[in-house]
Amino acid sequence: MKFLNGASWRAVGAPAATGWSDLKAPSLADIEKLADEAMSRLPETFRDLSEGVVVRVDDFPSDEVMVELGAETEFDLLGLFTGVGLSQADSGLRTGQMPNIVHLYRRPILDYWAEHEETLGAIVTHVLVHEIGHHFGLSDAAMEAIEAEAAAVEG
Repeated sequence: MKFLNGASWRAVGAPAATGWSDLKAPSLADIEKLADEAMSRLPETFRDLSEGVVVRVDDFPSDEVMVELGAETEFDLLGLFTGVGLSQADSGLRTGQMPNIVHLYRRPILDYWAEHEETLGAIVTHVLVHEIGHHFGLSDAAMEAIEAEAAAVEG
């Protein structure tokens, strides 16, 4: 039996040229590492202002978040900022106030990656910058400029 592999045929059991058979989907820890690497490439002023923002990676948003945001499926959200943005903050944390958190959702991010031509690192950087941008109250144009600067450092 033979399978069509793109424009060529490959016999079943024949070794794949790319070694894909040994690869596994990126784990929660892998996405955390990509987010940490992305953060290290962001402009220093952006990183300084992000001090204290927690980055949390989960497979999917919670049911509560899904209902609150009116998401149709758990794949609708790649990330979410929860907390008090700088534009809303006064003198700091109040008793009982949770820290500001950027949530990255691994499975929706991987699904998006599978359907687009971007690298996984670029997608994680985009979601991270976008969600932290909510913390700052930044415009989309400002977030795009920050992403471009991070990409220049990477490239």
